[in-house]
Amino acid sequence: MSIFTRPILEIDLNKLLDNYNYLKTIAPKAVAASVIKDDAYGLGAAEVAAVLHDKGNCKNFFVAYAKEGEKIYPYVKDSNIYVLQGMGEEETLIFNKLKLIPVINSLEQLEFWKKNKIEGVKPAVHIDTGLNRLGLREDEIKQLSKEDISSFSLVMSHLACADVNDHFMNHQQLDEFDRLKKTYFPLLKSSLAASDGIFLEEKFHCDMVRLGAAVYGINTAPYLKSNIKNIIEIKAPIIQIAELKAGDYAGYSATYKASSNRKIAIVSIGYGDGYPRNLSNIGKIFFKMNDHIEHANVIGRVSMDNIICDITNIENLKVGDISYIIDDHYNVDDMGADSQTIGYEILSRFGKNPRFYRKYIK
Repeated sequence: MSIFTRPILEIDLNKLLDNYNYLKTIAPKAVAASVIKDDAYGLGAAEVAAVLHDKGNCKNFFVAYAKEGEKIYPYVKDSNIYVLQGMGEEETLIFNKLKLIPVINSLEQLEFWKKNKIEGVKPAVHIDTGLNRLGLREDEIKQLSKEDISSFSLVMSHLACADVNDHFMNHQQLDEFDRLKKTYFPLLKSSLAASDGIFLEEKFHCDMVRLGAAVYGINTAPYLKSNIKNIIEIKAPIIQIAELKAGDYAGYSATYKASSNRKIAIVSIGYGDGYPRNLSNIGKIFFKMNDHIEHANVIGRVSMDNIICDITNIENLKVGDISYIIDDHYNVDDMGADSQTIGYEILSRFGKNPRFYRKYIK
């Protein structure tokens, strides 16, 4: 008899590479950079960077912090590594050692860069076009000298609403980006589209597209029939099966009361593993039988290590059997919708969690 106790996270790097190559066909005239911040959305920056570099021929990577760039550097030494949050004093040594490329987001960051320049490195400059997050506004851009502008290698911005193809903000931001680039940065290469923007018109692609979420299996263009492949499976074992009598309660705070006799399975995954607690009495898991799929509802409160599931109508389940939490027919976007968040958050929560037994398919 085989007994497993930990939840399992399987990451299919072959499907990840398929997604990257597919996205490149959508923007064939642009350089396809990879965004692997947040430890590649929790899926392992080193493993992801290596496969995209070695098999996808990717030579441009974006991370959030220099520490993240340091993690992937051994696998992409001949590549450009851009640091989205810019350069700060706590990471100056890493920038210098590895010649990472900071993205300048403010005049203060520019002044810090001028005092800590790295020979042979030309930073990118981030300009705001309506998202009102990071980036120089036009009144700040006007303060740049010709020398400042000539020191940059790339001008970039970020779209606010690109997951909605006909949102007015898309063309408003594109027009503003084009105007600011033409006025202040006419000679620089440019980047505007991330994973959602790539599905808009070709003029959004500019010289470089920044591919992140879609590479990891998230549908960033829900208005289209998605050709993006789910790249993860999350599975969890049944560690106990019990009977629940009519009138009995299940879980913390007694939020579920059995209206009839039920059979329950205690499954080894909970909010400590990243499973959303707001799926209490709402969530569902799946079992792959010989020729079909059965689903079981989550009953009671999600706890730190376990969920309780109603398996009354599923025959022949036993302790040690594996349930499916995320897979091809119920993916991170589906769970995001059920838990009133987005697939990005679901993936990051699960992916970064150290409690999973992790397996890579290469």
